[in-house]
Amino acid sequence: MRALISVSAKEHIAEFARALQALGVELISTGNTAQALQQAGLSVQTVSDVTGFPEILDGRVKTLHPAVHGGILARRDLPEHLAALDQHNIVPIDIVVVNLYPFVQTITRPGVIIGEAVEQIDVGGPAMVRAAAKNHQHVLVVVDPADYAVVIEALQQQNVSGELRQRLAAKAFAHTSSYDAAIAGYLGAQTLPETLNVSFRKIQPLRYGENPHQIAALYGDFFKYFTQLHGKELSYINILDIAAAQELIEEWPPAAGCALAIIKHTNPCGVGLGDTPLEAWQRAFETDREAPFGGVIVLNQPLDLALAQRIDELFSEIVIAPDFTLDALDLLRNKKNRRLMRLVAPVAAAHDLMLHSVPGGVLAQEWDRAPLAGEQWRVVSRRAPTAEEQRAMHFGWRVVKHVKSNAIVYAAAERTLGIGAGQMSRVDSSRVAVEKAGRAELSLHGAVVASDALFPFPDGVEVAAAAGATAVIQPGGSLRDEDVIAAADRLGLAMVFTGRRHFRH
Repeated sequence: MRALISVSAKEHIAEFARALQALGVELISTGNTAQALQQAGLSVQTVSDVTGFPEILDGRVKTLHPAVHGGILARRDLPEHLAALDQHNIVPIDIVVVNLYPFVQTITRPGVIIGEAVEQIDVGGPAMVRAAAKNHQHVLVVVDPADYAVVIEALQQQNVSGELRQRLAAKAFAHTSSYDAAIAGYLGAQTLPETLNVSFRKIQPLRYGENPHQIAALYGDFFKYFTQLHGKELSYINILDIAAAQELIEEWPPAAGCALAIIKHTNPCGVGLGDTPLEAWQRAFETDREAPFGGVIVLNQPLDLALAQRIDELFSEIVIAPDFTLDALDLLRNKKNRRLMRLVAPVAAAHDLMLHSVPGGVLAQEWDRAPLAGEQWRVVSRRAPTAEEQRAMHFGWRVVKHVKSNAIVYAAAERTLGIGAGQMSRVDSSRVAVEKAGRAELSLHGAVVASDALFPFPDGVEVAAAAGATAVIQPGGSLRDEDVIAAADRLGLAMVFTGRRHFRH
């Protein structure tokens, strides 16, 4: 048997090649891979020895040769294929071990230029991978170091099953597909390309989806942004909640002060700002003392012992922070069902599209991460908001864009007071927010109301005023804007139009 080895990711390749050689497999290799194997003390034949032709164009051409592709593509069950190999002195290649140039790693480096990226577009590698995958009934194709042990075990037992061959071939085609999608996306440089190539590698099977009868798995680079420090494995709903929580808390960078949010089913239950994590917690928790049970707590600064002690008093599914003090971590680890997640990188750094499955395809859009500074706020009421009302507007407007529509948030400058989410009418969301504030015994006198979309009728403003609110921030744009503004003036409310809505479905 012969194995052709040409890898960019060289972890464990020497051990794998040594195990192959111990089984009597001859090794053929290229360039840097051949040097690495030779330095490991292995006997390696170069591709140039096989082809009788040197590598040229700085290594751009080395494996694109009939001696390579003939050896890979020949069907061992067709005498005419074997005769062609003999006629042209081509040796069969039985195992192809290839992973591709690090294109994705290159384009994610800060300051990389297109010339550097183009040099990392592999040509010969994908050709060999696809050839071996096409002929997988006769050739083993290995693109993932995680499969090295499985392949060696199968060869040692002389039991290379058809199922294993097909599984490795499928992984090989997924590997080249993902690679090509990354190149097309980079060179196309379009927010919404004409052809949307979506290719994610499965990183974790999940116990089930939203419900136990739905199978599910996690794909992509989720753990590029988070590290799990403690607790049982994440569920489908956990992952959705973590993403929603982190999107929200990044409205307040750490330099802006301590911010804490409590999330349930991707909706904020409460958000608070404070001089300390504990103060931020108290303001967030007081918005709704019931919903946080089994929820998600997210913080924009390191979590300390004082906050950990308070969190430990109730059951929470997940706690997310950029870091944990050692004593806080020790305390929070006492409950085995509590997941502790450390933020590795801001999720706002992700430049992928937001995708939503629909029958027959997907919807794609940009994330709603536009900075509030880019919005053209204007006062439309007779009374302008006070400085304190403006602070509350900025706070409430940051929160309401993360609440499911129809969304209403009653807020002060440093805390939420009442949240109404996902109702069929906007006035119902306002009533829910008022009711929840009442149950929490929080006064809405002097509160600001933030609405993710326009008020279609004056009734939403009337409910707000009756509850004690003194100012409203909303996008505007209703056919009845004049009626809504007139109601605000009649009730003495300040009203600001932002010109931008923030629906979230």
